[in-house]
Amino acid sequence: MRGQWAETIMGVLVLALAGAFLVYALRVGGGGMTPGGYQVSAKFGDVGSLTPGAVVSVAGVKVGTVAKVTLEPDTYLAKVELALDPAIRLPADSTAKITSDSLLGGVHVAIGAGGAPEDLKPGGEIQNTQGAVDLFGLIGQAVRPQPQAPAAEPE
Repeated sequence: MRGQWAETIMGVLVLALAGAFLVYALRVGGGGMTPGGYQVSAKFGDVGSLTPGAVVSVAGVKVGTVAKVTLEPDTYLAKVELALDPAIRLPADSTAKITSDSLLGGVHVAIGAGGAPEDLKPGGEIQNTQGAVDLFGLIGQAVRPQPQAPAAEPE
């Protein structure tokens, strides 16, 4: 009988510890946007491995998350919906670029604040964007440069 109580208490402790880790992970990881956040969009030629839930930052500080990534059938550009913190108001001429977290992978959206006096409205679009850079492609070009065509001789 004593062994059953010990197992029950141990099970309750494990569940409580798992719950504490979940709460901690949600607080540290940002577990969602602040209620009342707003969305803006941006179009990119290449999003690399960007997925919903990726960080959106300004000056290295998290200000939101990627809500959705879709392909526009007319332009073949990737449309990225960004869910931003309502306390952060971005100038209308802000820029967005997709940058790598490290050489091992992982990407996020870095926003550069512009200088326009008017703010980017909810539902607005960031016009100036830069897509993801293919690091492996750049390394491949440096390692194996393509031969150049010979220059035409003057006559």
